[in-house]
Amino acid sequence: MRVMIMVKVNQDSKGERGAVPTEAEMAPMGKFNEELQKAGVLLDLSGLKPSSAGARVTFNRGKPTVVDGPFTEAKELVAGYWILQVKSKEEAIEWAKRIPAESGGIEAVEIRPFYEMEDLEMEDFAPSPAVDAAKELGKKLPSGAGGKP
Repeated sequence: MRVMIMVKVNQDSKGERGAVPTEAEMAPMGKFNEELQKAGVLLDLSGLKPSSAGARVTFNRGKPTVVDGPFTEAKELVAGYWILQVKSKEEAIEWAKRIPAESGGIEAVEIRPFYEMEDLEMEDFAPSPAVDAAKELGKKLPSGAGGKP
């Protein structure tokens, strides 16, 4: 199963203030990332720029409204992520517990499994033309983007 582990920080975190981590702060995270890669579970990872570089699109009755960052009213902000291929939610939790949170000002991480395109009708959705279209689109995406790597 593929899971995304999202890194949650608050608006006072170093990264949200636009400061880049020091070498001493990056080293433990780099070691953790290497462990994920050596174990063969790492599919993708990245840090995200501060919310001041982003935008939020909200919808009121289908009408979009765009608000530029920073998102000062937010209690939690996503600062980065890992995408892992693991055998179970429990395995994902075990990896998440090993994250060197102190090195990046991480307050929490959230683990969310992906819907897998090839299993949509069996596990989550009834068969339909929309499910078939989603599966076909998934086949056209780069490896790992819409289905299993």
